[in-house]
Amino acid sequence: MNSENEFLQAYHIDDYERPSLTADVASFMIRSEQMDNYRQNADSKLTVLLIRRGGHPFQNCWALPGGFLMPGETIEECAVREIMEETNVRPVSLMPVGIFSEPGRDPRGWIISAAFASVIVANDVKVQSGDDASDAMWFDVQFEQTPEGTSQLTLSCGDIRLKAILKEKKTVFGITTFEIMDSGQIAFDHAGIIAAALTALRSHAAHFDMIFDFLPPEFTLSELQRVQETIMGISLLPANFRRKINDYVTETDQYVRGAGHRPARLYRRK
Repeated sequence: MNSENEFLQAYHIDDYERPSLTADVASFMIRSEQMDNYRQNADSKLTVLLIRRGGHPFQNCWALPGGFLMPGETIEECAVREIMEETNVRPVSLMPVGIFSEPGRDPRGWIISAAFASVIVANDVKVQSGDDASDAMWFDVQFEQTPEGTSQLTLSCGDIRLKAILKEKKTVFGITTFEIMDSGQIAFDHAGIIAAALTALRSHAAHFDMIFDFLPPEFTLSELQRVQETIMGISLLPANFRRKINDYVTETDQYVRGAGHRPARLYRRK
C-alpha cells in the first residue's frame, strides 16, 4: 500500500470539476421612527440591506451583499469582507442560514452559496456602495402567508417595492428552505435566502436569542419587547413578555428619562 505522501503526490485535484463558493449575507437592522405623540412608542420596522448590482448578471437588480471566497480565508471572513467592501458596514453578529446549491441558481456556472443572517445595530449607520455594487439601501421587510398557501416577501424602500412569492419546501435541522415562484426582480435565488434567513431569525427570537444583538448593552424592557415584536411581526402582552424575559436579563441601577414618561430602568443581558 502506498504511503499518504505517495498518494498525495499522485493526486491531481484539477482532474475533478469543482464549484466556486460564495458567501451571501442577509443583514437585518431595526429602524425606529419617533411618533409625533410622545405617549406613543416609536414605530419600529425590520429592514434588510440590499445592493443594486452594477454589472451582469442581473445588472441593476437588487441583491444581497456577497461574493466569492478568496484563497486563505474562511467563509465567515469572506462574508464579513464582502459586506464591508460593498456597504462599508460591519455586522455585529453572523448566523449560518444554510448552503444553497440548487443547479442553475447562478447563470455564471456551478456556484454554491453559504448564506448568513447578520445583525447591525441602528446607530447612525451610513451605507455606501462599493466593489461591484452601484447602490446600497435598507429595505423594510414584510413576510406573510397568502390565502393560496404561499408566502409573500415584500421589500420596500421609498418608491421601490419588490414582491417575491415563495413556497415552503422543507425544514431540516431547523433550517427552512423555499421554492421561488416569482423572484420579484430580486437577483439570483436571494429571495429564497432572505426568506430562510428571516425564518431562522424569527425562530431564534422566539426563544430570546439574537434579539439582544439589535440593542446596545443597556436597554429598557420596552425596547427589548419592541425588538421581539418587530422581528416576529406580532404584538405581545407586556406582563407575559416580562415574565418570560426575567430569566434572561438583570437590572442595573441606571434609568432613562424621556419627555412625558416615567423614568424607565435599564437592564443588561445575563
